[in-house]
Amino acid sequence: MKNQSNTKVWFITGASRGFGRVWAEAALERGDKVAATARNVESIAALKQKYGENVLLLELDVTRPGQAATAVAQAHAHFGRLDIVLNNAGYSLVGTIEEASVEDVKAMYETNVFGALAVIQAALPLLRKQGSGHILGTSSNLGHVTLPVIGYYCSSKWAFEAIHESLATEIKGFGIKVTIIEPGAYATEFGSQESLKFAADMEIYADLKKQFIGRIKDMKRGDPNATPQALFQIVDAENPPLRFHLGSQNLPWVRAAYEERLAVWEQWDAVSCSAQGII
Repeated sequence: MKNQSNTKVWFITGASRGFGRVWAEAALERGDKVAATARNVESIAALKQKYGENVLLLELDVTRPGQAATAVAQAHAHFGRLDIVLNNAGYSLVGTIEEASVEDVKAMYETNVFGALAVIQAALPLLRKQGSGHILGTSSNLGHVTLPVIGYYCSSKWAFEAIHESLATEIKGFGIKVTIIEPGAYATEFGSQESLKFAADMEIYADLKKQFIGRIKDMKRGDPNATPQALFQIVDAENPPLRFHLGSQNLPWVRAAYEERLAVWEQWDAVSCSAQGII
C-alpha cells in the first residue's frame, strides 16, 4: 500500500473489461483511487464491493459529450483532484474500405476519437487549475502501421495519435503531461463480440478476410495482467514519454515500416524537390 502523499487519482473510461479493467484493479491494489466509468455501472459493481471508498463508479457513454463532462466533474469533486485521465474506451470496425458504410465509420469515430476528445476537453480546465495532471490515451501499434480489413480502425488510431501529439505541445506549459499507450496484440476481450462491429460482407473480399482472420488468430498475444507495472513506471516518471509501446512485438514492426517509408521518400526525393519551385 502506498503512502497517502503518493496516492494518485485516476479517471478511467472503458473500465468494464480489457485493459481498462486490468489497470483499474491494479491501480486500486497499489493504493491509488479510481473513478471507474462504464456504459453499464453494474458491470463494474464488483470494484466498489472490493475497494470501497477508494473507487467511484460512474456511468459514462463517451459518445455523449454532456455525460462525459458530468462524469469528469463528479470525479474531480469527489476526490478533490485528478492526476491521471485515461481514455481507454474503444472498439474495432471489421470490414474492408469498400464494405464499411459511412455510418459505420462515423459511429466508430464517435467512440474512438470524439469520445476521447470529450473527456479531454472536460478535464483540461480542471487540470490547468491544478497545474498538474497526466493524460493517457490507449492507442495501438496500429497507430503507426496498418492492416487490411480493419483499415478504418487503424485510421482512428492515426487520428488519435496526431491529436495527442498536438495536445502534448499545447498543454506542456500548464504542467500537464501526455502519453500515448500503444499495445500490441494482447489476450484481452478486445477481440470479443462486444468490442467488434462488423460491416456488411461482399463476396469479392471473402478470401482476403479469411486470410486476415487466420493471421490474427496466429498472432502471439501478450498477457494483459503483465502490463500494470510498466504502466505505473510511465505514470510515476518525472518525464514520461509521449509514446510508449506496450509489449515486445511493436518496435520491430514499426521500425521496419518506417525504414521502408524513408527508403521510398529518399528514392523519390529528387522528384519531390523538383516540385518546390521558387517564388
